[in-house]
Amino acid sequence: MILFIAAIVVGLILLVWSADRFVDGAVGVAQFLGMSTFLIGMVIVGFGTSAPEIVVSILSALNNSPQLALGNAYGSNIANIALILGATAVIAPLIVHKQAMFRDIPILVLVTVLTIFLVKDGNVSFADGLVLLLAFVAVMGFNIWQELKARHQRKKAKAAALADEHAEPAEKVSIVKSLLWLFIGLGILILSSRMLVWGAIGMAQALGVSDLLIGLTIVAVGTSLPELASSIAAARRGENDLAVGNVIGSNLFNTLVVVGIAAVISPIRAMDPAVLSRDLPIMSALTLLLFFICIPLKKNNRYNKVNKYGFGRIGGALFLMLYIGYLVLLGLNANGVI
Repeated sequence: MILFIAAIVVGLILLVWSADRFVDGAVGVAQFLGMSTFLIGMVIVGFGTSAPEIVVSILSALNNSPQLALGNAYGSNIANIALILGATAVIAPLIVHKQAMFRDIPILVLVTVLTIFLVKDGNVSFADGLVLLLAFVAVMGFNIWQELKARHQRKKAKAAALADEHAEPAEKVSIVKSLLWLFIGLGILILSSRMLVWGAIGMAQALGVSDLLIGLTIVAVGTSLPELASSIAAARRGENDLAVGNVIGSNLFNTLVVVGIAAVISPIRAMDPAVLSRDLPIMSALTLLLFFICIPLKKNNRYNKVNKYGFGRIGGALFLMLYIGYLVLLGLNANGVI
């Protein structure tokens, strides 16, 4: 028992520390490259925190169990929106910039619609997997192209600012240090979350908690700990773009890459009916809710155009309640009540 408690304490300390270092590295890389923290959050942070899901997808497909990839991907997407954004908004009101509101979240909605169209027959064929992977390449290519255009505009604005003799010089960013913190932070983030989950499972089993309850709580939340910790750390420091980009990027990777790779390696046939009747509809509903729950945020100057949206503690609490409801539904399904 003492060993399990020690693992929980050490894992929690390392989780908090590594999340801060990971955010430091991501912001530093964004500043050095002149890119938005949103894109860094979507590509680097989203991919990094989704790496475990991708590994699970490949291994399950190689072991002729590709259906595990579906449950892993869609379950993670549900947790990303309801648990991670919900918890983040409760701690620090979430700000969604206009670009994410009217471009990136709608793209995520379209990707979800594409997923529904491809899997509605209960199968994810080799061709379906290729379509998902090609869609991912197209989405990433579009975002990078848009970022290059925006980067040009930022360079012009920066040049104009430097021309102002009263402007303070920007603080130099060390790319080596930023990359170091990025990769070290990510590695310790994933390892500490596993340590925390191991300790929590061990202590729960020692206390006689059922495997079902452990799976629905500790394991379910534990697999999302890297995204949760990095999003909360980013929001706490005012890097809301990183938090939102993290979730959008992670969901895109899960939906397109995790499922796509699994289907290409081993086509998914005779899908579990619960995925079509429960997980996919809930994931789709939460994705739509993410768009509709965001409200315009007024700027200090009422004559300026509104270009930021978001939701606060009430919206975050709603998402958390929906996630708890989802866990309850899983428990009832597992016990054959529903």
